[in-house]
Amino acid sequence: MQRILITGGAGFIGTHLSRRLLALGYRVRVLDTLSAQVHGEVPTGVDWLVAGDVEFFRGSVTSQADLTRALADVDHVVHLAAETGTGQSMYEVARYCEVNSMGTALLFDVLGRMDGHQVKRVLLTSSRSVYGEGAYRCDACGAEHVYPGARQAAQLRAHEWEPLCPHCSAPLVAVATTERDAVRPASIYAATKFAQEDLVRIACDSMGLGYAIFRLQNVYGEGQSLKNPYTGILSIFSTRIRRGMQLPIFEDGKETRDFVHVSDVVEALVAGLRSEAPVNDVLNVGSGIGTSVEEVARELTVALGCTPDVKVTGQFRLGDIRHNFADVSRLEAALGVKPQVSLREGLSRFAQWVKTQPLPEDRLEQANKELVDRKLMG
Repeated sequence: MQRILITGGAGFIGTHLSRRLLALGYRVRVLDTLSAQVHGEVPTGVDWLVAGDVEFFRGSVTSQADLTRALADVDHVVHLAAETGTGQSMYEVARYCEVNSMGTALLFDVLGRMDGHQVKRVLLTSSRSVYGEGAYRCDACGAEHVYPGARQAAQLRAHEWEPLCPHCSAPLVAVATTERDAVRPASIYAATKFAQEDLVRIACDSMGLGYAIFRLQNVYGEGQSLKNPYTGILSIFSTRIRRGMQLPIFEDGKETRDFVHVSDVVEALVAGLRSEAPVNDVLNVGSGIGTSVEEVARELTVALGCTPDVKVTGQFRLGDIRHNFADVSRLEAALGVKPQVSLREGLSRFAQWVKTQPLPEDRLEQANKELVDRKLMG
């Protein structure tokens, strides 16, 4: 049976994907640093990696030696390894570029130097963040296919939250973003993910490898890190809810995200590996539905059996987008995959899992202070 290398495979998505591939009879190899930010200073929740079913290498995609070892006798690569905090990326610029952009470049550099490698296909998990504010229309002047730039600090300080039409200055209306819409990264994280996409596309084309690039929306579900205060809004909220703390909501609470359950993401990745012909293209992976942050905060609180205590703060982070939700029709057309888990069902499953986990320390204020100190939050 084929051997799959999953970089970053000890993380949230990688764990689910590893178990799914094992159940399908694949051999799975994982390369992961077990980052303290994600797994804790003493890594927890990773005992399954050394249980015998998975071949685990502790190492980094920034190490030539680690990649050389991990790529030996591999049939396909699922490249998940990345630093993922949008806000943190704005001041940890070099680290995000090193891991995300240079780590991807080094993967292909090593692969190109290996005699007789057997890799046939590379799958990359990219991010909806590459779209920036995504696609909009203007009902005031009739403009369609509008792609606003990043919202500026002055606009946000004035609490003018909605992107404005470049033609008539009226507030825009978000529409589903397709894979052919404009790419306009608004954060360092987004810029590194788009760099990864170009590296995968160009390197695979030149080396004769198949590929698929999956632009993931906001992935959530059982098993996501509850320790990382820089990413994963539902993890951050769940900790505060369990501690009886108020949930602070940025802007006016009406900013929306497309929340997609991890099991739907895994099925897309599996389909990308198992398809008869490689996709050789970019595919959105999401629910196709935009949900406000305030609404999801309230829904999660109820799912955890508590009374919502939500405060809309009017604060903001530079680099955050206002709205984005995916058009997922191409995913279904290319791979026959469409989302199966509703937000309500997914939040219920996530909440039931959270209740079984140790109560983490709340580190949201620490993360926010780092942004304030660097003038990236107002």
